[in-house]
Amino acid sequence: MKRLDNFEIQRLRDLPVEGVAERLGLRVARHKALCPFHDDHHASLSFCVRRNTFRCFACGAGGGVIDLVMRCLGVPFPDACRWLADGSSAVMLASAAPEAGNRPADKPFDAGRYERYFERPYLSAEARQFLFAERRIDPRVVRWCRLRSWTDKRGAKWLQIPYYDRAGRLIGVQSRNLVKGAQPRFRFPSGSVCSIYNLPVLNRLRPREPLYITEGASDCWAMLSAGRKAIAIPSATLLGRRDVELLRGLSAELSTPFHMYPDRDEPGERLFLQLREVLPDLEHHQLPDGCKDFSEYYLLRKI
Repeated sequence: MKRLDNFEIQRLRDLPVEGVAERLGLRVARHKALCPFHDDHHASLSFCVRRNTFRCFACGAGGGVIDLVMRCLGVPFPDACRWLADGSSAVMLASAAPEAGNRPADKPFDAGRYERYFERPYLSAEARQFLFAERRIDPRVVRWCRLRSWTDKRGAKWLQIPYYDRAGRLIGVQSRNLVKGAQPRFRFPSGSVCSIYNLPVLNRLRPREPLYITEGASDCWAMLSAGRKAIAIPSATLLGRRDVELLRGLSAELSTPFHMYPDRDEPGERLFLQLREVLPDLEHHQLPDGCKDFSEYYLLRKI
């Protein structure tokens, strides 16, 4: 590809930032998305359409369109520009309509591309270290969640987390970077639906059996390892209408009581309050001092 001049670079900077974010695999709703640069549970990444910029109010990441591509893909400025130039027409098409409801549908998630990898999941030494030595997750939980590992072309190690609907159909994949401090922390294939994690557990709920809501997949593994049935909801703002109807339906179907250990910070308490608007009977449990989330509480109880 020829070298881009200043005019062409400015044209790339003017591409709609939310369209670029979606092409990168982020799920944008109400100008927000889960931040891929840290372990985000609260859709901390915000987009300013007027300025065409992004900013995470948790980790401080921010910038323009090219900055977003550089950080998400871990590439230098020239490579980010080439990636944008190669797909600029697709970004413009996806963002052409001003009304969100009139925008073309995102590229659908290709479940067939990933399903076979989760039939007999493989875990690398790095993944085993993370899951069993660092997090002390029960091996039965790892098998239930079908966690697997893979290595990308750059040699980076990833943990791949499948999302299934209640019927057991693969609807999304989240990849977590196992290299501490590496960027990006997370990746999502285009079209992945990653709003509620571990939905198949709902089929095992008995009438009036408690269901615990956690703020991320790792907290969900810890809760399952502690012997409790759990799902993860990383952001109330990303819950769709069907998600809300599903959760409310459990109350009518099984008289399910909902419980939650919010993270010991302001975003965690805010998420609890947002979820309680959907589930008025959601019960709050306070984590002990020194534990920022349920994963830390689980490790403390395992010592």
